[in-house]
Amino acid sequence: MSNPIQNQYVPDFVSPPGETLFEIIEERGMSQAELAKRTGRPKKTINEIIKGKTAITPETALQLERVLGTPASFWNNRERNYREWFSRQEERKTLTEHVPWMKKFPVRAMIKLRWIMDYDDPIDQIEELLRFFGVASPIQWQDIWQGAQVAYRQSPTFAADPAAVSAWLRKGELEAQKIQCAPYDENRFHEALQQIRNLTSESSKVFLPQLTELCSQAGVAVVFVPEIPGTRTCGATRWLTPTKAMVMLSLRYKTDDQLWFTFFHESAHILLHGKRDVFVEGDNEVSEKYQGEEAAADKFSANFLIPPEELQNFHPRGTHYSHEDINMFAQRLGIAPGIIIGRLQHDKKISPQYFNQLKRRFQWVNE
Repeated sequence: MSNPIQNQYVPDFVSPPGETLFEIIEERGMSQAELAKRTGRPKKTINEIIKGKTAITPETALQLERVLGTPASFWNNRERNYREWFSRQEERKTLTEHVPWMKKFPVRAMIKLRWIMDYDDPIDQIEELLRFFGVASPIQWQDIWQGAQVAYRQSPTFAADPAAVSAWLRKGELEAQKIQCAPYDENRFHEALQQIRNLTSESSKVFLPQLTELCSQAGVAVVFVPEIPGTRTCGATRWLTPTKAMVMLSLRYKTDDQLWFTFFHESAHILLHGKRDVFVEGDNEVSEKYQGEEAAADKFSANFLIPPEELQNFHPRGTHYSHEDINMFAQRLGIAPGIIIGRLQHDKKISPQYFNQLKRRFQWVNE
């Protein structure tokens, strides 16, 4: 479907309807005073309409129709088009002050990913960015995106570039809006997670459509959105409405152990935590305010994938873990062997350099 905004023609200049009115009465040899007398309008009002200082109201348009024979719809359309054009010009003057605001965003990367259109004029580019965020001005962007309660793993990039994070989250929202979801059902979501756990050994062609469908039936939209410069995010969770949640995944580390741990971590936020906060997972430490929530989500994900009692009883048959040990354990649990590797590496039971060939790697299509 084409975008009506992109295809809309906006003229460089629109004359005020008063100029047309002046041309018509001049052709007929009618003075402004006579027009005022015939329409019942004060002469001052007619003069101000002609100068573009006063708008033609629907009532005046009907009077002009009777006096001049020009349809009222003509005058109403001319007035509406002129006022819209005039408002756009005034708005463009205001937006000139916000060029530095636009420079906060990784605009070139967003254009390359086709999140937004490319414009030569900086004011046109600002307007495109505002349409992307669904706000009228940078002031509203500040209120909505900087005012949100966002919890994320702190890193210097996050602290320095909240604009990039907001763009990434917004793209997730837009993609999630395309997914039709049933009203959120906690029990159904629990059941969906159990079924999705059994899909971790499947290829992306198999698990992706089933994962998104199972979650949507439980009221959760799952979307995959690549990182953009300045975000360094691997996942996020937010509630779009009281009955629809969103899980975002970026494939930041591109291995199945990271993907599945992040997915179940984000799912834990939906199950365990409130609907007002936005959780964004990145690098390094967790802000003190949300350490409890993040720890609970980590624990849920780790234990859901590998039950603690199973992990406790998993030992190598020889001196060291072998490929066969790991594959047999993964098969018994019904999960991908890469998840086992990731957990053993995290727990420092094996070196980060070992067994990585058992992990499945993913990449974006455009890569």
